Amino acid sequence: MMMSIDQFAAHVGLDWADKKHDVCIQFKNGERRFEVIQHTPESLDTWLNTLHKQVNGRIAVALELKKGPIVYALQKYPFITVFPVHALSLARYRQAFSPSGAKDDPQDAELALDLMLRYPEKIKPIEPSTGELRLLQQLVEQRRLLVEDKRRFVNRLINTLKQYYPQPLEWFSHRDSGLFLDLIARWPSLQLLKRARANTIRRFLNSKGGPAVKHTESRIEHIRNALPLTTDQYVIEANMLLAVTQVKQIKLVVESIKVYDVRIDELFKTLPDADIFKSLPGIGPCMGPRMLAALGDNRNRFNSAEEIQNYAGIAPVTERSGQKSWVHWRWQCSKFVRQTFVEWAAKTVHTSYWAGIYYQGQRSKGKSHQSAVRALAFKWIRIIYRCWKTKCCYDEAKYLKALKERDSPLLKT
Repeated sequence: MMMSIDQFAAHVGLDWADKKHDVCIQFKNGERRFEVIQHTPESLDTWLNTLHKQVNGRIAVALELKKGPIVYALQKYPFITVFPVHALSLARYRQAFSPSGAKDDPQDAELALDLMLRYPEKIKPIEPSTGELRLLQQLVEQRRLLVEDKRRFVNRLINTLKQYYPQPLEWFSHRDSGLFLDLIARWPSLQLLKRARANTIRRFLNSKGGPAVKHTESRIEHIRNALPLTTDQYVIEANMLLAVTQVKQIKLVVESIKVYDVRIDELFKTLPDADIFKSLPGIGPCMGPRMLAALGDNRNRFNSAEEIQNYAGIAPVTERSGQKSWVHWRWQCSKFVRQTFVEWAAKTVHTSYWAGIYYQGQRSKGKSHQSAVRALAFKWIRIIYRCWKTKCCYDEAKYLKALKERDSPLLKT
């Protein structure tokens, strides 16, 4: 829903920073004033309440953020409406008025203000979701950061082992598995591992059971025949200490992710829209919350499937220059949201009848796996949008029936 800029008693452009914020205020009479606010709750409270008393009405604030401490602080006040300005739009606007492109905080505050006033149909206000959904969105985002931490720690451990003890990297393909990490923690060098008895290693390798057990004897044989990369005890000692430390970091973040998974699952089940996303084929315990967090519960946020496709970066962008044209990814989007839709679409190839047929049809046209999955995600978003907008669960049987009634070529392949 578009808000009229005339309903506000004052408009503010805000350029945020860790310690202070530059603001540009425009009053009803067109007068502008520049001020600087310290980044403390007390300073912000004093400034906002003083301005509110002065203008005696609602205040619109434009800034280069959709979330974060300053946004959360502003949203405490019922007389404030926050308008997020896209960082790239602000950068291009700055370039138009300052060819050098040099950043200037007071100027950026005024540019954010100008963008809000000039393009009210483009700069939309943040419309807060329910508290439970905002919690889910933060938990999903924090879990994503933990997963990135885990990947970074695992890569660091791999690099450390390559310096003095590369053999476990050959024996194990999953470098974040409990068995792999426990092996490094118990025997952090090849020399220590080779001193252990074969039966001790065998009991250890079989302790967790599962498919890994079938590799036990070959791994024992590899250990018996392995030669150390280096015998320099100083190199070994330093890297042993680092490897053990990195194993502890990985284990800690893995346990933290499990805690998040439990809380996200508990919360997700209580949300009214959960059943819509749980009805999608192959959605799993992680994808459902991620997708709900991406779309939200405000049905006015997206007015068409195309808007979601653009938001998720699934819709391709066609550029033209002269006689040439080319198609590429949409770069201005959340990579995590795009990853969510693409990862899930790939799962539906094996969990949805029509999706599997559509995917194979794309491959038969010469498209790569990734291109075929992106095309499938593009098609799925139209279905998801309709389910989300109408608050109806997905029904594969009904969809197949509709395809048959429309004499869809998809079912003729």
